[in-house]
Parts: sequence; C-alpha cells; structure tokens
Amino acid sequence: MTTFTTFYLSRIIGKKAFDKNGIYIGIIKDILVDSDSLLHTSERPFVNGIKISNKKKIIYYSFDGFTVEKIDEKLKIICHKRIELSPDFISDNLYLVENVLDKQIVDLNGRKLVRVNDVRLVSVANGTYAIAVDIGIEGLIRRIGIASPVKWMLAIFRLSLPAKFILWEDVEAIDFSNLNIKLSKTYSKLQTLHPSDLADIIEEMGKKASAEVFLSLDEEKAADVLEELEVETQIQIIESLTIEKAADVLDKMPADEVADILDELEDEKVELLLNEMEKDTSQEVRELLVYPDHVVGSIMSAEVLSFRENASVEDVYAILRTEKPEAETLYNLFVTNENEELVATFSLRDLVISPPETIIHQIMKPALVYLYDYQKIDEIAELISKYNMLAIPVVDKDEVLQGMVVIDDVFDDLMDKGRTNKA
Repeated sequence: MTTFTTFYLSRIIGKKAFDKNGIYIGIIKDILVDSDSLLHTSERPFVNGIKISNKKKIIYYSFDGFTVEKIDEKLKIICHKRIELSPDFISDNLYLVENVLDKQIVDLNGRKLVRVNDVRLVSVANGTYAIAVDIGIEGLIRRIGIASPVKWMLAIFRLSLPAKFILWEDVEAIDFSNLNIKLSKTYSKLQTLHPSDLADIIEEMGKKASAEVFLSLDEEKAADVLEELEVETQIQIIESLTIEKAADVLDKMPADEVADILDELEDEKVELLLNEMEKDTSQEVRELLVYPDHVVGSIMSAEVLSFRENASVEDVYAILRTEKPEAETLYNLFVTNENEELVATFSLRDLVISPPETIIHQIMKPALVYLYDYQKIDEIAELISKYNMLAIPVVDKDEVLQGMVVIDDVFDDLMDKGRTNKA
C-alpha cells in the first residue's frame, strides 16, 4: 500500500525543524524545487532542497534527508540526515516562497491571470512534489493562520469556502521576470489559447513579463495577439522589440491593422519599421497612412481579392488555394475591369454552389453600394445597417477599387470614439 502525506507550503514555512532525536535544527524559510520542471510545467516540480535559518545563518539541505509527517493532526518536519547542498546545485533551483508564492500565473483552463496564494505538495515514497497551486480565499486565510476559526464559523451557518486549486499541469507562464533565467520554453502551452484570451492575459501582466510572453510566441500567433491588444499595450510591446523582430510580426498582420499601430508611433520609428518590412506590405501601409483619421480610407482593409468577369469559378478556386486569404477577405469578392475599376461583386456562397465551369459574369451582381476612400467614417454605419452587409467595397474618385471596410473595423472605430468621448 502506497502511503503519502499532503501538505501546504504555508503550513511549514516559519516552522521549526528538528532531527530524529528532537534536536532543534532551525526555522524553515523556503523550499527549493527543480527549475526545469517548474519552468516547463509539463512535470510536477520535484522538491530538491530546504532553506533553513539558524541563528541568522542560512543553510541549504537536501530534502532527501527530511520527511514531512502528520502527528496528531500537526505537521512536523523531521531531519534524518543533514546533507548540505553546494552553491552550484542551489543556483539550479528555484524557491517556492520567493519565486512562486504571491506571483502571477496563467490558469490555462480558466484562460486568465491569477495569483498564487499557496502551494499544495505531496510526499510519496520516491520524493516530494508540488502538485497544485491554491488561488482561493482559503489559501489567503490559511497564510495568516485563521483558516480553522473561519471554517468553524462558516460551518455554523452551513457554509464553506469553495476550493480553488489549479493542478500543476494546468499552470503556465509563472512570472519570473525578476529572475535572470532563460524562458525559451516556459510559455509553450500559451500557444494553445485563443489570441483574444492571450491578449487579455498579456494586458494584465507587468511590462517585462508581457514582453517575455510575447517574445515566446511564434510570429503568426504573435501577429494575431497583437491585433487583439489595446492600443497602449500594442505600443508597449512594439517598443520592447527590436526593429527586426517588430517588422517580422507586423509583416504577418493586415495592412490596415499595421497602419493603426504605426499611427501611434513617432515618425522616425515608423520609417525604420517600414524600411525593414517586406516591400509589398510596406507599400500598402504607406498608402493607408496617407488618409486622415476621420475618413473611410483610414479604416479600410487593402487586402481584397478581385477577378475579371470572364474568369471561371475553377480559376477563382485556384487563386484562393494559392493566396490562402484571411477569413474576412472572403466576406466579399470583387470584379474589376482592365483599369481596376470596380464593376461588380460576388459572394463565397455564389462560388461554392456554382459548377467549376461557371463564368463569374453569370454569378456576379452590380456593385450598387460602395464607399469612397475620402468619405467620412460617420456615414458607414447607416449603409451597413440598411443593406445588412459584412463588408463594403471602397473606391477612389476614379472608381478604382482601393479596398473594403469590414463591419468589425467599423464597430471597433465607433467603440474607440465612445471611449474617447466618455474620457
């Protein structure tokens, strides 16, 4: 039969440790755990050592020589053998009190940033492990030593404190921004979160921690997350990156989103970024930056797909497979003439239900509704409401197709104005 003892970090910190003969060793100050398992969180952190204070002297012992026992419902830390740890070994470990307790972590299941109030550990035959973090109120009152009386009072009214634990495997991104350690693999699980959730988490982190997390993302994920961040955090992140890294991420974003970000930066920084970005993307962004903030061109997406009316459905499919456009690019597909003037539109539905040999001329509809690039933004909402459109084409004064305005961007602009007016 396997025996084990579970206990909380708060229950042993500050307690006295004795040897097997009852001789006082010192006060427990911290617990050392394996840094690899703690950083990567794919393994439960193994307890390697214990930090003891005795007459103002700090000594680090291997935890192999200690046992944690419950005697009469009280925890006792008993030392069976004193094995001092070398400075090199100590430096390869992290401290649960100093580096984990009261620090921020990401709850992968709840997709939010939380604070560690306590750590739950278990001692089994082959060692002691950290198995979960306590993020609940009970963890706080346990820390200040009033958990028992509070529970007793609540029991009178048949109430209880809900347990709030996160298993170690569901923990990610402990904020180690104050430590000089490598974090290349620390945030691997964050890649599984939706960009919106990840953006919310990054916005709650401190500047250094948020930059570390962002840097750990691959460029595609980083671009998606950057789009979801508030403007202030976007600028903060861009400023924390090298010009080369920032340009690589911006290259993966829609040109209109990039233009919105660059609008908030100093001209010198903007020019450096544009020069570092890929030529085609840079040119699109430069064209968008020309538009004043109050006109349609400033929020339109320049990434549109246009075809000639004599193309076949199969021709369009071939181009879509090659281009692999973003979902919003497919809200509307456009037909232009040899002068790139807007002629008509057709939808993805029209495309899907038509035989491959169908000519676009047979399924297109005249572009009766469109916007001019220098038209005022305030006039868009009425058109979207009236015609129930997800996207509206944008042309210049010569009717040449410039882009399209997506309904999401209109809402974002209106919400930004609302926040500005309230402020």
